[in-house]
Amino acid sequence: MSRKVAFLALTLAATATLAQPNANDAASVDWSNAQAIEITMTNYNFAPNMLQLRRNTPYRLHLVNNGSSGHSFASKELFAAAMVAPADRAKIKDGEVDVPKGTSVDVLVLPLTAGSFAFRCTHFLHAGFGMRGQATVGE
Repeated sequence: MSRKVAFLALTLAATATLAQPNANDAASVDWSNAQAIEITMTNYNFAPNMLQLRRNTPYRLHLVNNGSSGHSFASKELFAAAMVAPADRAKIKDGEVDVPKGTSVDVLVLPLTAGSFAFRCTHFLHAGFGMRGQATVGE
């Protein structure tokens, strides 16, 4: 392996390690000061469907299902670009939070990367009928 390739591999590994939050980082976040954002899910709609977030600011996503069926909040990219509170990690499966009819789910997140991240409901045809949104993380 050439020096350049070895250096590049080492640099990429170090960058990936730094980008991944660990349990110690999550323990140092003051989750009690998280800004609450209520996202209401109804039949084929998120309200609001546009979220404005800031990097390194903790948020409590309060997902409320007022629809007549189950819904989900799915955004693999957003959850991958954020730190999730340790107690809430089990609520996210493959980038998706399931919210059964008539219930609510809270997820504490700390966005780490600026960007624009789509979210949607993964239930059959829901996104196709308009159950989509966008989260923008700014500096």
